[in-house]
Amino acid sequence: MTDATPTLAPAPIPTTDPRVARAIDLVWREADLLDRKEYQDWNELFAEDGIYVIPIEPDTEDFANTLNMVYDDARMRRMRVTRMTEGYAIAAVDAARMVRTVSRFVPESVSDEEVVLRSSQVLVAYKRGDHDIWAADLEHRIRLSTDGPAADRIALKVVRLVDSEAAVPATGFLL
Repeated sequence: MTDATPTLAPAPIPTTDPRVARAIDLVWREADLLDRKEYQDWNELFAEDGIYVIPIEPDTEDFANTLNMVYDDARMRRMRVTRMTEGYAIAAVDAARMVRTVSRFVPESVSDEEVVLRSSQVLVAYKRGDHDIWAADLEHRIRLSTDGPAADRIALKVVRLVDSEAAVPATGFLL
């Protein structure tokens, strides 16, 4: 006979932890800025070394060495925001109106310096009489600042679209 003592999973990290609550507030602020097309302010939420990525391969963690729809560092985010906000750009002309819901927050790890959150997002975009629905699992790595919540920054945002391996139409907005 073997002694098969069941191994208990570690207790989940509560979303009521003040550090987690700060991270969730930042993610909600980000969603609001994106819905209002405040792309410059959105970009300011990222750390200087922050990465915004939309991978094609659903389970990849090696974003630098796999094909992505988007893999933006600070320079590429600035260029993307410029294209969407200045002059004539096909992505910005007649841009869709959007409403997104971000929920189902699951804290993966928490320290006084960083919170890693998983969540889900449903985005409805309306343009020229048509609605498009975009669903995704999100991962945010939030760097907490000793200067308070207003100085917290996104170190990593991963948008894993549920249909990432299918033909995905071009977007005139950020996910």
